[in-house]
This record gives sequence, structure tokens and C-alpha cells, in this order.
Amino acid sequence: MTFSKIGVIGAGVMGVGVAQDLAQCGLQTVLLDVNTGVLDKALKTIADNVRLGAMLNRTAETEPVETVLGRITPTVDYAPLAAVDFVVENVVEKPAIKEPVYHRLDAVCPPHCVFAVNTSAISITRVAGWTNRPAQVVGMHFMNPVPMKKLVEVIRGFHTSDPTIETARAFLAALGKKAVVVNDMPGFVSNRVLMLTVNEAVFVVQDQVASAADVDKIFKGCFGHKMGPLETADLIGLDTILYSLEVLYESYNDPKFRPAPLLKKMVDAGLHGRKSGRGFYQYPNM
Repeated sequence: MTFSKIGVIGAGVMGVGVAQDLAQCGLQTVLLDVNTGVLDKALKTIADNVRLGAMLNRTAETEPVETVLGRITPTVDYAPLAAVDFVVENVVEKPAIKEPVYHRLDAVCPPHCVFAVNTSAISITRVAGWTNRPAQVVGMHFMNPVPMKKLVEVIRGFHTSDPTIETARAFLAALGKKAVVVNDMPGFVSNRVLMLTVNEAVFVVQDQVASAADVDKIFKGCFGHKMGPLETADLIGLDTILYSLEVLYESYNDPKFRPAPLLKKMVDAGLHGRKSGRGFYQYPNM
């Protein structure tokens, strides 16, 4: 199975990672966002990431930055998506914002095109209901940083067909990644568990049981985690953590998913983690 051109919707942290991975794997990519400034920043970030990767891995043959960027077509117009075979949507975790995007995609993308929803919590079945091709909608939960993660959580919605699952597997194989296919419930496996862990870690800091650094030291030193839950939260984005918890809380009506007040306060203050320069930790180079 071949893919001539891929659409990536949203040029935030995840969209940048997906677009970079696609371009470095030789795939022509259309990167769409509503803001040209965001697109310019995305291309600069990709260029910086490619240069850094080349510096850190001098033994591997790497393509020039210009070659990688030459495979990415930035756009604020949906029209170029008329030529794509596969779409990865990375819009913010708010159904009211995502739904209109799918109406636009459904109208412009070719009939054979598969829509992959890169979401951490929103029901794939619900998203499929926004389209006229529910059998061709699949969840594809990439982890950050996308180019470094070789496993992807793939979610089968109620209507997702077997051919769509196989297309998703082939797409990921083209990126050197493997799929673990799970069924559709909000949060799936990874975030249904991870968001609870992160949220409880925030409560621990809020209740002054321990500092963020000490919470993370315990998880790394005692359990062998590469990153602690609050370092992970900063990497994902505290705003994304909050949105995901709100979706889980609404979906299950279970108080265990209620967001910690400290998390809400930090997001309101603009402390979103690495992408804003400050979260539970300071990032002076951001």
C-alpha cells in the first residue's frame, strides 16, 4: 500500500511532530493550520529538530534540512487536501473546535481518504458521526515526541472497518512504527490511566505532600520510569492534560477524573509546560 500525499491538520506540538516524521520518511505532506504565523513557527521548529537530530546522531546518514522541508506544503487553505490519501488530525481537544474541521475535510478530501484522529480522550465513534465516511475514521494516538516513539495506540471506533485498520497499520509501517489496536472508550488505554496518574500527582503537589521534583524522583528511582508524571505533563502540555481530564469527566460522569484545582490555576496563568516555557519546571531556552 502506498501513500502519495498525507494531510496533517493542526501545526501545534503534535502536528509538528507528525509532519516532521512524515517528511523525514520521504512522504509528501500538506500541513494545514488557520494561522500563517503558526505555520512559520512550525517549519522553523522542524528545521531546528532535524539539525539537532543530525548533530546527535552523526553516525547515521541524514538528509539536508532543505530536502525535508521541501516535502512539506504549509497552507491555510483546505483545497490542497483534495489530493491526499490519508489525514492525521491534531486539533485541540475540544469537540466544538474539532467538529467543523471534519465537515470541511469530508467535503474536500477524496472518497478513499482515511481520517486518523490524533486524540488523547475523545471518542472515535463520536468523531466518525461528524462525517459521511464513518467506516474510514480511526483513532491514532501518537505520543510526544512523535519521531522518537515507535509504538502508536490505534483505536477502532464502532464503525471503523477492517480495511481501515489495515490502512492505518500500513501507514504507520511507512513511518517505521507499530500499532496496538484497542477499542473505543474515552481515554482508550494510555490516557485513561495516565491522566489519573498525572492528576493525582498534581493533587500531591497541591496538598504539599512533596515538591514536583520529588514526585518525579520517586517514579524514576523507584519504578524505573524515564520521566516522572509531572515532567510528562509539562511535555504533553498542561492545557492538553486539563482538556483531556474534562473530556473524561464528562464522558464517564465519574468524580475520579475531576481536574485538580492547581492544574486549572496553572493553565489559567498560562503555565502550559515546555511549550510556554514554564509548567511544573522552568524551561529557560523556550
